[in-house]
Formats: sequence, C-alpha cells, structure tokens
Amino acid sequence: MPMIADSALDQIFREARTYNGYTDQPVAQEELHAIWDLMKMGPTSANQLPARMVWCTSDEAKAKLADCCSAQNKPKILNAPVSVVIGMDIDFHDHLPELFPHADAKSWFEGNEALRKESAMRNSSLQGAYFIVAARALGLDTGPMSGFDADKVNAAFFADTPKVRVNFISTLGHGDPSTIFDRSPRPDFAKFNRVA
Repeated sequence: MPMIADSALDQIFREARTYNGYTDQPVAQEELHAIWDLMKMGPTSANQLPARMVWCTSDEAKAKLADCCSAQNKPKILNAPVSVVIGMDIDFHDHLPELFPHADAKSWFEGNEALRKESAMRNSSLQGAYFIVAARALGLDTGPMSGFDADKVNAAFFADTPKVRVNFISTLGHGDPSTIFDRSPRPDFAKFNRVA
C-alpha cells in the first residue's frame, strides 16, 4: 500500500489541533454520515463496533449535554455546530453473529460482563480515535474532552439502553484558530518508546 501524501499527514496529524471553539460554518448531516462511513472501517476486535454515537445538532440536545459537563466545557458544547457523545455498548456481543459471522464470537462474551466492559471500553476508544481522524480527513475539526458527569450523560442520552454508557464526548465543526493555544510538547521517540 502506498504512503499517503505528506499534505494529508499534515491535515490529519501534524497540523491538526484540538479546538475550543468553531466558526459559524455549519456541519451538514451528510458530513456526519461521511464520518461514520469512514470510522466504521477502522479495526476493532472481532469487528465488535461497540461505539454508539449521539450527534447533538439541536440547541436542545446540546443544552442537555452541556448540563452534564463542567463549567469550562459547557460553552464549548453549546457553541459548537455539533457535539458528539461517544458511547459504548456493553452488550455489543449480541450483534456479533451479524458483524463477525466467521466464528461463534458471541459465545466468547456470554455470561462475562466484566470482559465485555473491558472490550467495549478498549474498542469504543479506538472508534473514538477513528472519529477524530475521519473528521480531520474530511476537513472538520474536533474537541474531544472529559470533564463531564458520566451518570448524568448516561441518564440523559442512554436511559432507554442501560447497557450503553458514555466513553467520552467531543465537539465538531470548523475550528476557529483564535480558540487554541500553542501546541503542547510531543516528545521524540526515545522518551516513551523502546524497541525490544
């Protein structure tokens, strides 16, 4: 497989930033579908795809999410064109007969909720990262964050699906450069890596 263009690497990684605010340029519904259509292609264990996304586009939905968040995150959520709840389905295994028909993968997780929780967290986190990369690849910016009350988010957005729980949240739009500060340090390979 050939390496992608250096300009694409800049857009996705080197020049991309986490944004605290956005321009007034809207995000179309088609762009949300396009993000999903890319991020769903990223690998997860046994094609689990445990992420469950809530795309908050209405003022009402964003206000509901903002009410679950820290004071510093509330205005970010309210002012973003879209705010996204990245949830995880603890009962993802119910879909494995369809998503991973090569083996009886559902039986690997039956009766073991602790294993499902661990796997859902790991793989929905991967999908959350794919969401960020997909958004950047499509010319959008994100502001992933913690700083929320998970129980409140679960009650507000997943009350009818109690096995789905929030992993993290993010804003989405066209980033306003005035809302970011200088990039934090990114150490060289030797600081946090070793080759065994």
